[in-house]
Parts: sequence; structure tokens; C-alpha cells
Amino acid sequence: MMMKGKKPTKDDIKKMLMGILQSTAFLSWSTFTFSMFLCSIRRLTGNFNALSVAFLPSFFSSLSAIIIERPSRRAMLCLYVSNIATETLFKMGLWRGYYRSVPHGNVYIFAASIAALLYLYRNSDDNKDSIFRIIKFVASPYEAKNYIQSQIEDRIDRQEGRSNIQKSVSRSNVLMESLRAYRKLINWVKSCGKHCRCPHPHSCAHFVLSGGFKLFGTGLTVQIGLKLVMQLKKLLRKPHLLKSTILQKKNFDLPIFVGGFTVIYRFISCTLRRFNDADTPIHALPAGLLAGLTFVMFPNNTIALYVMWKALQLFWNKGIENGTLPEIKGFVVGLYCFSTAVLFHAAMVEPQNLRASYFKFLHTLSGGRLATMNRIPLDQFGLETSKYLDQVLVKTNTTNKLVYSF
Repeated sequence: MMMKGKKPTKDDIKKMLMGILQSTAFLSWSTFTFSMFLCSIRRLTGNFNALSVAFLPSFFSSLSAIIIERPSRRAMLCLYVSNIATETLFKMGLWRGYYRSVPHGNVYIFAASIAALLYLYRNSDDNKDSIFRIIKFVASPYEAKNYIQSQIEDRIDRQEGRSNIQKSVSRSNVLMESLRAYRKLINWVKSCGKHCRCPHPHSCAHFVLSGGFKLFGTGLTVQIGLKLVMQLKKLLRKPHLLKSTILQKKNFDLPIFVGGFTVIYRFISCTLRRFNDADTPIHALPAGLLAGLTFVMFPNNTIALYVMWKALQLFWNKGIENGTLPEIKGFVVGLYCFSTAVLFHAAMVEPQNLRASYFKFLHTLSGGRLATMNRIPLDQFGLETSKYLDQVLVKTNTTNKLVYSF
């Protein structure tokens, strides 16, 4: 509501409160029915097996709970749990020795997925998905399909006009002289020339460099800002650590990634337009692939898998619109239930293969009950569950030594 920038009406507040209550009911029912189905299946079958101890109860509880949640949130929830479930299934196979880990595999996944999304961005009339707003900011706002270049050029001209008026206020000031020299340099870079097929308003050099510097500065600001907020108490006690905190090498990984991505993508796009004397969405594929390799500076499984699933989702929706792919009713719900079941199975039976942050999330959400459930009987499945649970508890700084009054 705050991000909308307007005073909320009574209907807005009512809708928000109802949404909170609906999501609360979804989570509460999911938690309650997991235990209910766990005990019910145990009574019906007379025993536990590798599926009935967590997978099946979670699948049925998710199926009954997701119906309560708002339809508009189901796809987002599905994308979130599928992201983590994909990583969990990969770790399961890796732990069992079915295959080997590929060095920098998340970089290759990200590069291929972001290239596909960039192609969609340049080839799609409807770019309303939130991922395209990020792509527009990072890659280029000028390459979207049906982009109206004249409006942007008019706005830039108006901004330059205002800047020229401001420039004549104080010519004797050293600062103003420096700014004037800087503007001359920028204007020179802008006038270096561009290919007639390029959609951006100024020279290719300005298009590449301005995007790179802008994203580098944004990434650096975000990274340092988060670091200062996270370590605020420590810095208040020891102010002399401020310099070393800001100048940490890790603070530059994200800026180099986003800045480098923008520079490489824009440079290759302009080069291909000059070489082929044409502007086509196909250019986004090689440009996106090569630019995506900068992800090696900031590798993150969550980001890579999110981009992958988002690309699959949008391509599937595009195929349904074109009539080349069938529309499977209930697919989102089914995928959500399966993915959640995988996560609960891993949390119960093989916690070593679950992402540590997600185990900690489930531990907190369940009030620690996830860890206190007895794993020794599950060792009969041959996965050494109790041993690995102890290791995960140490790794996540959680405990199973809890006493409940209810």
C-alpha cells in the first residue's frame, strides 16, 4: 500500500485484511492437515514407509490448503517452492551418486535462462510480468517490442534544455567548471555516433558505458547499504570498523555482476546490429548468453533457479497462447503440491539434502517441532537420518532440545 503512493480507501484496507486472513488460514490449515494426514495414513496402513512418513501427508495437506489461498498467489507460491524443490532433488541425486556436480552449473543455468527471457522481452507484445521490469532496468528500456523511441528522445531533450539553463547560473565557481567539463565529456561521448538500427537515443558508446556505470553504482549502493544495516549494532560499538566494512571485496561482487552484465549485453547487441545491419530479437540470445556468464561473480542458486522457472513459465504461457502447447488445468496446483511434498520429505527423512535456510525456516515456522520429531525409527530406511539431522542442527544453529506445554 505504501509503494502505491496514495491514501488507501476503506475497500483497500478491507481487501488487505481479508487477504491476510486468507493467507493465515492457508498456512494454518496446511500445518494442521499435515499432522492429520500423517496420523491418518499411519492408522490406515498400519505402518510407515518412505513415502507415508512425510511425502504423501504433505502432498494431501498442500492440496487441501492451496485451494484456500487466493488464486492470484498460487503461481507465485508454486514458483517459490519449485525453486527450492529443484535444488533439493538435484542434491538427492548427487548424494546418491547418480551424477556428478557440474562446476559453475548455476552460471550456465542463469545464462541460458536469462537469454531466453531477453528474447521474450524483445519479441513479446505483453511484458507485464514483474521479471520484465527488472530486465528493462538492467538490460535496456529501448529494446522492448513496440517501444516508442520518440517519446524518450523528447524527454531527454527537455532534460538537456533544463540543464543548459542551470549551467549559466555560476560560471566562476570551480565546481561548476568541473561540472561543465564533465558535461562536455558526456556530450562528446553521446555524439560519437550510432548505427541506424540501434533504438537507443545517443551513441552506442554512451549506451554501453552509461548503463554499466549506472548498474555498478546501484549494485554497490545496495550491497553496502545492506551490509551497514545488518552490522549496525556492531558498527555503533566499534566505529573504526566502518572503513573495512565498506571496502570488503565481497561488496563489489554484485556491482561487477550487474554492471558487467549490462555492458556486455549492450555492447554485443550494438555490435550485432552493426554487423548484420538489422535489429532482431534473435540478437538477445547470444548477447544474453555471454552477458549471463558474469553471474560467476555473484553465483546464487536461488536466483539461477528462479530465472529458470520464470523462463519455463513464460514460454509455457506463450505456447498456450499460440496453441502449440496444451493448457493443463490444475498444473500449477499439482506442481505446488509435489514440490512441497519433496521439501517436507527431505526435511523429515534426508535433511542433509535440504537447503539450510529452508530447514531453518521450517524449524521456526513449526516452533522447533520439525527437529524434535524422532528420527531414529527412520534410520531403518538406510539414509542415516538421525545422524544427518544432528549435523544439520549444528549447521543451522537450531536445536531439538525443546519442551512443549501443549
